[in-house]
Formats: sequence, C-alpha cells, structure tokens
Amino acid sequence: MVRKSSRSSSYQRLADDLAQQITTGDLAPGSPLPSERELSDRYKVSATTVRTAIRLLKEAGLVVSHQGRGSFVRLPREKIRRDARDRYNWEKKRAALTEQDRAQWVLQRDATVDPSQIDFSAEFERLPASAELAARFGIVAGTPMLHRIYRTGGPDEHGAYILSDSWLRVDLIESNPALLDPANEPWPGGTIHQLRTVGIEVARIIDEVTGRPPSPDEARALQLHDVGTAVLEIRKTSIDTTGRVVEIATAVLAGDRTELVYTTDLDPW
Repeated sequence: MVRKSSRSSSYQRLADDLAQQITTGDLAPGSPLPSERELSDRYKVSATTVRTAIRLLKEAGLVVSHQGRGSFVRLPREKIRRDARDRYNWEKKRAALTEQDRAQWVLQRDATVDPSQIDFSAEFERLPASAELAARFGIVAGTPMLHRIYRTGGPDEHGAYILSDSWLRVDLIESNPALLDPANEPWPGGTIHQLRTVGIEVARIIDEVTGRPPSPDEARALQLHDVGTAVLEIRKTSIDTTGRVVEIATAVLAGDRTELVYTTDLDPW
C-alpha cells in the first residue's frame, strides 16, 4: 500500500491516483508511467511533487525506475514455492540420474523459471572454521573449509531470486578436485550429487527458518522496493548416513515472493 501521510497532500493524492490505476490495470504491468512533465501538466503540480509521489509508489513496490528510461509499473514477481520434503527427495533421486537428466535447475521447479532467464554466479574461498561453525559441524576450530557463495537471479525487474552460502569440509571433498573449482558450477545435480562423487550419502536435512529485516545489500540484490518487506533465511544442515554433518548452507529469499511448504507425516494412534 502507498504510505499515507497524516494529512492529504498533492503528492499523496497523485500517488493514490496512480496506485489506483495500477491496481485496476489501467496502467498495465511493465508499462511506463507518464513522464514527469506529463504528470506535472495533467495534475497541475510541480516536478518535485511528481518525484515524491513516484518515490512513494516505489517504496510500496508498485513502480521501478531505470536510469535514463523512466519509471515503469512493476512486473509481477515469480513466486517461489519450496516444499521441503518434495524438494530434497527430488534432489537426492536425481543424483543417480545421467548428467543430462540432472541438469534441470531447482529454480525451474520452485518458480517455473525459464532457464534462459536465470543469471547465476558462484564464488569459492577457503577459510578456517570459526568457533561457531566448528561447533555446528562437530569439528575442531580452524579446520579448512570451502565457503561457496551463490547468487541466482533473473531479469533486472525481479532482482535475485535467492542468495545462498554453503560450507563444506575440505578434507571430505578434496579427493574430487572438481568440487573445489567454481568453474564447474552450476553442478548438475547440486550438492547432493557432489557429495555422492566422494562416497557421501545425505540421509537427513534440517531446515531452520527465520524471518528478519534485510540488510542493505540483501534489499538491493533482492530488489525489495517495499521498505517493509522481510526476508526469509533458511539455514540448512545436511547430515549423512553416519550422523555426520556434511554441509551447512544458508539461503535468503524475499518474503514477498516465497511460500514455504512443510509436510509432516504423523505417527498413527
């Protein structure tokens, strides 16, 4: 919603009128707003009033602006639906498929995104395990770790779909040097298949979900134009068949486009 001031003002009335046109479809998603001069002439207001009204629309997530191009009605953001049980079982099953069959992006399932629209980057760095990370892995602080930073996004209007970080023990994966090279990402089959190549079978995954305000960097990357939008942080702990923690990952998603689904089978009476 467009933020209301304590008293009606010319910029608030202009913002409300444009918001109404967006809601009714008179201004269609992706269409340009009239220029500042057009709005100024049409509504008999100053250019400053027009800019303030557009700022309110941007804060409400209704409008996006592009340098040198003007302001546009925001396109609907693709919804990401994450069904934890279905998702992780699908990831594990595809680890046994051929490379071609493993190549489907998880995002294609979660958001029905065209692969040609996916913008992906991966950065790797080796770091010693901090005391906190070591405690979560059940290892000695200072143990060499591989920190992987992934950014998966789409068209500019949508921003990043997901920001994720992953930690792996170097000693568990170094027998396959390909796992240490970011040039091999995105890896067909994902982390579950990567671990399979070094003889590790993931048996259990724990997701811990937290809602929180975004950091400034997260808000920019996820294009959270509404200042009130929270992010969902999913901390994933992957455990192998011996009970050993083999990966800890964190995913950050926009709260206004993410639906989390958890199915729990209850024990019989």
